[in-house]
Amino acid sequence: MFREAAEAPEVVRKQIQANEIRAQELGDILQRRAPRAVVTCARGSSDHAATFARYLIETHVGVLTSSASPSLSSVYATSTDLRDAAFIAISQSGKSPDLLAAAERARQSGAFVIALSNTPDSPLARLAHYSMDLHAGAETSVAATKSYIASLSAIVHIVANWTRNAGLLDALLLAPQHLREAWSLDWSAAIAHLRSAINLFVVGRGYGLAIAQEAALKLKETCGLHAEGFSAAEVQHGPMALVRPGFPVLAFSQSDETRGGIETLSRNFLERGATLLLAGGRADGAIALPVVAAHPVIEPMLMIQSFYRLAASLALARGLDPDVPPHLRKVTETF
Repeated sequence: MFREAAEAPEVVRKQIQANEIRAQELGDILQRRAPRAVVTCARGSSDHAATFARYLIETHVGVLTSSASPSLSSVYATSTDLRDAAFIAISQSGKSPDLLAAAERARQSGAFVIALSNTPDSPLARLAHYSMDLHAGAETSVAATKSYIASLSAIVHIVANWTRNAGLLDALLLAPQHLREAWSLDWSAAIAHLRSAINLFVVGRGYGLAIAQEAALKLKETCGLHAEGFSAAEVQHGPMALVRPGFPVLAFSQSDETRGGIETLSRNFLERGATLLLAGGRADGAIALPVVAAHPVIEPMLMIQSFYRLAASLALARGLDPDVPPHLRKVTETF
């Protein structure tokens, strides 16, 4: 896990170069087709990347984006009218049966199917109208790291070309350098507070919600820590009742319109005695985790890169091997 996560800067650099023409072609296609909606379909870490895609597409393209449940196709055998819609399936292996069933039904229902996969000759890539290789290379660790970051960068690449957003594309071109800087940051201050933890909230909002979900999954997978990822808005409802003195919270805050709300929520956590680990933003009493300043769309992938280094170290501190999580295997084929 540690070695593969460290490869993310080079993965993104190679991906941007390798996909330059295909991203431009796909951007042109999406401009011409002008889909009335976008539907995403994925599982696990890839579904967290789909959350990122939703926020990025809705804020930059203004097209309604929603997540499809693969079970509607694989279990209930139902179809949805997807004429004039784009359907984005994200899968590292590109061979999970339920995703294939969902993508096939989407195509039959009139959707333009796009596949993002780390296996270019996968069944999913062959089924799609248009596919893009994530170029993450071999990833043997059960916990996906560089392939998740590659999914985020591929989504940014597509949307930047779809919207002809030169500023977003320029920011993406700087991502490999920023990822290297993010990998070097020291988040070890969090270990003392999480080594013996049982439960944890992980909080983000907007583009950052996707990495809150991803970090929570990785803490379960690699550290045996019951972590739940929440939107900074949603956690203020029922979940806030669980917060007691010493309750650990990890919060991510990118430098955009969501920061004020994250900082207000941070103060609320601290008033309740929570132990707050804060990446981005400021809150007196929080344990500040260093971040790399960049375009707010890019900052989440930089923060998750720093987090991956922490997760690998935290697992060892908790007496676990992050590369051999119990009851899990690399490819999960859900039916």
